[in-house]
Amino acid sequence: MTPNTDPTNPLLNRLSNAALVLAGIALVGVAIVEGWQVFARYVLNNSPSWTEPVALLLMSTTMMCGAAVGVRSNRHFGFFILGEMASPRIRRVLVIFAQSIIALVGALFVVAGIRLVAESWDFPMAGAPLPQGIVYLPICIGGALIVVFSIERIVITRVEPAVQS
Repeated sequence: MTPNTDPTNPLLNRLSNAALVLAGIALVGVAIVEGWQVFARYVLNNSPSWTEPVALLLMSTTMMCGAAVGVRSNRHFGFFILGEMASPRIRRVLVIFAQSIIALVGALFVVAGIRLVAESWDFPMAGAPLPQGIVYLPICIGGALIVVFSIERIVITRVEPAVQS
């Protein structure tokens, strides 16, 4: 038994691809913002205050979108030896248990992220003309994607027939 490593739901494929593209764009954005920070500080001798909070927002976006895509593609950290040694039925239970924990963590990200966004939206971000709460939006979005992709992994988990030798 193994989870299907090539989910075929077209809507979730598009959602996963969009998250991956967003993570890539945010990663390039971090490089550009940090490059500008170094150039402005050491060449222009005028360090902009907005670069650090914007870089943190972009890094959070990269991390959360990348983590969600990792959950969907089943390329995340895990202890797989126990599952590989177990019988197909036990393996299925272990996979569902692990994906349930991942979904729970994603749900905690959503709940905590929403609370952080709500509590800090009215405050200005230090150094950038943005609300402080925007920093926590990637946590909400990434957490929601983790929940959706974990549930998809649970649904597509199947027991493969035993190999005859």
